[in-house]
Amino acid sequence: MEKQTLLLEHNYRPAKNTSGKAPVIIMLHGFGSDENDLFSFASELPEKYAIISLKAPIKLEPYGNAWYNIYFDNDQGKFSDDVQAISSRELVAKCIDSVVEKYNVDEKNVTLLGFSQGTILSFAVALSYPEKVKNVIGLSGYINEEILKEGYKSNDFSHLNVYTSHGSVDQVIPVQWARKTEPFLKNLNINCAYSEYPVGHGVAPQNFHDFKTWLEKVS
Repeated sequence: MEKQTLLLEHNYRPAKNTSGKAPVIIMLHGFGSDENDLFSFASELPEKYAIISLKAPIKLEPYGNAWYNIYFDNDQGKFSDDVQAISSRELVAKCIDSVVEKYNVDEKNVTLLGFSQGTILSFAVALSYPEKVKNVIGLSGYINEEILKEGYKSNDFSHLNVYTSHGSVDQVIPVQWARKTEPFLKNLNINCAYSEYPVGHGVAPQNFHDFKTWLEKVS
């Protein structure tokens, strides 16, 4: 089986004016969304990046997709299916390899850009397989330690950079969860920038500007 057969359904924007292999941004959308959501950012991102927006494998009713199910009627409140999340973690890790092969992009300059559930998964992939990821832009998410690969603390994170942000009045994922991200990553000696904005579960215009500025600095 060829590697690219592992590549999920996706949107793609090629890089422009790039000599050699282009850096790539791989987008992971949130629960109930699809590959078109974050891809709406593509036209505003630097042309030197190839952009791939993946569609999560689990179809929801009546519409949208998910990387793993969330059971909102659970007795303890929201309950994430960590087994499915780990399966998606492995799937995305393989998709990175497939993207590198199919689109001939720079395997040493891969940025994961996630929103909400896509951020949680981006962190899981980057911490479990830091050799595959250079940068993470994590919007409105947090780190779920239960879906990190066993033994991840012994990984080499020396080339990993993280920008993470959250809305201070997020009604979906409490900002208190997000505030744990920066100290968690810095404890692993990972370069991390954390920002908050006076919004709910979404991306403020200033937030978008700030993560683009950050990306230029670390690219």
